[in-house]
Amino acid sequence: MTADQLNLRHLRATLAVIRHGSVSAAAAEVALSQPALTQGLAKLEAALGTSLFERRHDGMVVTEAGRIIGARVEAAAAFLQEGMRVLRRRQGARGFQRADLLLTMTQIRALVATAREGSFAGAARACGVSQPAIHGAIRDTERLCGLSLVERRGRGIVLTSAGARLARAGRLALGELGSALDEIAALGGERRGRIAIGAMPLARAWLLPTAIARHHAQAPDMRFDVAEGSHAELIEPLRDGEFDVLVGAIREPSPGPDVVQEALFDDRLAIFGRAGHPLAGTRPDVAELAQQPWLAPREGTPLRSRWEEIFTNAGVPLPAVRIECGSVMMLRGLMLEGNHLTLLSPDQLWLELRSGLLCEIAPAPAPAHRTIGLTTRAGWRPTEAQESFLATLRACSAGSALQERQ
Repeated sequence: MTADQLNLRHLRATLAVIRHGSVSAAAAEVALSQPALTQGLAKLEAALGTSLFERRHDGMVVTEAGRIIGARVEAAAAFLQEGMRVLRRRQGARGFQRADLLLTMTQIRALVATAREGSFAGAARACGVSQPAIHGAIRDTERLCGLSLVERRGRGIVLTSAGARLARAGRLALGELGSALDEIAALGGERRGRIAIGAMPLARAWLLPTAIARHHAQAPDMRFDVAEGSHAELIEPLRDGEFDVLVGAIREPSPGPDVVQEALFDDRLAIFGRAGHPLAGTRPDVAELAQQPWLAPREGTPLRSRWEEIFTNAGVPLPAVRIECGSVMMLRGLMLEGNHLTLLSPDQLWLELRSGLLCEIAPAPAPAHRTIGLTTRAGWRPTEAQESFLATLRACSAGSALQERQ
């Protein structure tokens, strides 16, 4: 079972039973008959393969699985409620009604799939339903919200700002429900779990591959979904719930109060070139370095700021920038083809340094370093499996690629 196969009404009813401790009080809250609520609860327990309550003469006592599902459903409901509240506020509606309580999983699944696939046809294929079914679910959601969620652009479609906001709420809600399924499975002894990681340049060179390999040896059923990109490319997908964590250089100032940054280590930077570069072994000063052709980090990155500080702190004009590049593979190829220099971490080039293809021309003058760490959403609660991987990642970050291979 996946999160988007759960029945939202059954989940809301379960939350009401947890709050009230009885089926009768919960039935009144969610506007269901007691038999209907009891039947829905039984279907949910059958789907999860576990009991959520102990039935006693004096009421319903929640089990550990029930506590897990209750906490995650409450968090999912909060995302949907806030998402709908923002939409109603934008509309200028007064007398806000809990329209989020009327959302169905079919509607959430259709909107999230449409946002991901960029078309009704793609969403239909992803959900395994007909295109009219997706279109109908979107239109039902628009009537419920009182806002347009999708608009046509040429032959395609795009989400409106309201649609994107509600899709984000839906993704975050599905993430909470997915975590609930993993945590309940863990109660039964299944060592499964999933973590989606946004990998920035330094992290994907050594730190993340090492941490994933080590953790996979201990927890082979853990699923990893890793996507590469720059901080600018990854931060919004993190906020959208597409990633659980970003690994790489953290930002100062922080991207905002909705994310949390955790420092892992300070990365020592150095200046590199090809083996046999004219400056190799000469201990060049900053003025000499400024005369060389440079492969500069991209504008707006912490590494670019550190590169500029090398020259400004020494009172030397910045070298002319002809090539900006953030790809280590591209940087390596360019350095091997000429006398270009670049500023990087030794961890990003450990293989080339060990093989003798590249060499360190000079250590970067202080304070040329950057802080590598984790970025997560504020309020994100990792599952036990996810927290276990983060512990492995923290342990790996205590060393460096070169130190471990010397």
